[in-house]
Amino acid sequence: MPAEQPGRRERKNAETRRALAEVAERLFLEKGYDQVGIREIADAVDISVPTMFRHVPDGKEALIFDDGVERRESLLAAVRGRPADRSLLAALREFMAGRGPFLTDPSPEVRRRTELIMDTPALREYSRRLWIRCEEPLAAVIAAELGREPDDITARAIARYVLEIPQFVGGEPDPRAALDAVFTLLEHGLPGTN
Repeated sequence: MPAEQPGRRERKNAETRRALAEVAERLFLEKGYDQVGIREIADAVDISVPTMFRHVPDGKEALIFDDGVERRESLLAAVRGRPADRSLLAALREFMAGRGPFLTDPSPEVRRRTELIMDTPALREYSRRLWIRCEEPLAAVIAAELGREPDDITARAIARYVLEIPQFVGGEPDPRAALDAVFTLLEHGLPGTN
């Protein structure tokens, strides 16, 4: 059975949300995040400020992010759908390596957007909140994969550590090397302590 197509209202809302995101990103890149006001963004899309907040209730920082559903679902799929010979942590490392500051050869657009997020404290913190929203479902998937109870402290710790990585090392001079160092630590422990 084919998926039900969104109605006119849903399509119009999605179109407005997309326009807001495009305008906000363009203005943030041109002027700097702190130099752009909510009214300027709303005016550029020809809507009122209250209408803008109906589309983006989390405020200005949420404008260039989606709602986090894709992030969560693809993160969980990376664990659930990994090949039988790939460890849970290897799958999570691979997933993270394909995101934002960890990409080895991003397009110029992705590079500018990533730099905007990483260089703007409010955007970086909002991104962190989106990652942390994934903690409970990721911990549950990890626990299931390990054959443990859903509230297992080890699964929760792994989820928390992994989800803090973008905030923790995304600003390093070589974010990919820092990502690999953290995952090596998670996978093998601290060298010389065995």
